[in-house]
Amino acid sequence: MNKVILMGRLTRDPEVRYSQGENSTAIARYTLAVDRRFRRNNDGEQTADFIGCVAFGRSAEFAEKYFRQGLKVIVTGRIQTGSYTNKEGQKVYTTDVVVEDQEFAESKAVSDANAGSFRAAAPSPAPAPATPVSDAGDGFMNIPDGIDEELPFN
Repeated sequence: MNKVILMGRLTRDPEVRYSQGENSTAIARYTLAVDRRFRRNNDGEQTADFIGCVAFGRSAEFAEKYFRQGLKVIVTGRIQTGSYTNKEGQKVYTTDVVVEDQEFAESKAVSDANAGSFRAAAPSPAPAPATPVSDAGDGFMNIPDGIDEELPFN
């Protein structure tokens, strides 16, 4: 089974091209900065892997329209390897994640708040938001205490 699930931030805006021919298809390429679970250095600095992703068709058009540098996304897909010979005659090996599904990993408000700090520090990923979960600006409505009996589930 070849299945990949990634969550990370875009290092730059997606690069979108269209194939030639009668039925041109959109092809979007972007790189995700994915934090490693454990810290590599003794000083506690977070490290990240930079993973190339490629999306086709409607997924590529979606990425072109909505994805921007610093946006945190979740991508599922499969790893695909390949090779080609460059202009100098050297064989170059490639590894990409072919996107099967992609979605936003944070609300637009949180994304906009983090985007400025991410762009200034690119290509290293932005820190996780420091806002508490109960913050009203997180895109969710706070439920006041004492209305448990009005909820349809308990």
